[in-house]
Amino acid sequence: MLTTRLLRGARNQVRHVRPVKTSAASGLVADVYRQVERDFGMLAPPIALHAPVPEVMAASWTLLRESLLADGLASRAAKEVVATAVSEANHCPYCVAVHGASRRRAGEVGDAADALRTWAMRGGDEPFSAEHRAEYLGVAATFDYLNRMVNVFLPDSPLPGLPESAAATAGGLLGRVVVRDIAIVPGESVDLLPDAVLPQELAWATPNPTIAAALARASNAFDAAGARSVPDTVRELVLERVAAPEAGPSGPSRAWVEDDVARLPAQHRTAGRVALLTALASYQIDDALISAFLAEDNDDAAVIALTAWASWAAARRRVA
Repeated sequence: MLTTRLLRGARNQVRHVRPVKTSAASGLVADVYRQVERDFGMLAPPIALHAPVPEVMAASWTLLRESLLADGLASRAAKEVVATAVSEANHCPYCVAVHGASRRRAGEVGDAADALRTWAMRGGDEPFSAEHRAEYLGVAATFDYLNRMVNVFLPDSPLPGLPESAAATAGGLLGRVVVRDIAIVPGESVDLLPDAVLPQELAWATPNPTIAAALARASNAFDAAGARSVPDTVRELVLERVAAPEAGPSGPSRAWVEDDVARLPAQHRTAGRVALLTALASYQIDDALISAFLAEDNDDAAVIALTAWASWAAARRRVA
């Protein structure tokens, strides 16, 4: 009964936008939903929230499936260490809770866990072989992207409103739902998106053709969404800021955003605020800012395209 309640509640967690209902899904959205429920065990809210832009949802799912879920050289437990650590570094409590539970369910990593966690939190040398590099960097890139989207569109907990006394039991159930003893064949999500060229800065993925294909096709989908929906001036500003060594806020204040967007045309400043905060401090975005963007004659697809493009611009820079 508790598992059913958790799965039903998960579908109602998304803020600001309206995901497509399973019963109403068609085309690419239906194809993604079927794969997510089959391979992840539930219609994961971090993927479902992207439904207003189907190709962006397919990109987010392809990244997650082929980097974290699909069978490979690295164990699922080790990849969950990376996912959890990156989520901690990005201040994403929702993802920390989900993937912490998944890590505990997936099993032990051994003596390498601490070194892997330190590396994933942007410190220390790479504690793994060249053969494993593409898998771990793929997970890191995926969660650098998803953490930002989750911070904007989901609550702090995957189990909101649950009494503390039931949280441990519910976390264990959640782990059993999303980490199951089934084979997940690599590559089955790649054909959801058209073929594309791998960006040069992601060439580290080439030793693993499946992860390379997922990154290439997802990058192309994010770039296309940005070109359609994000003003050129905003894209230029975000790319400049994520490339700067000092990129990111120095504290809880958002004053730095106002300094940056002052150079934008007035009609692009709200989009600029949303994009910059998504890329550099997604945990600082609040309801009022998203509401202000939507009030400027923007719809669900526009806000997903804007935040997805900005999230990926920051994520791909991290692993370049």
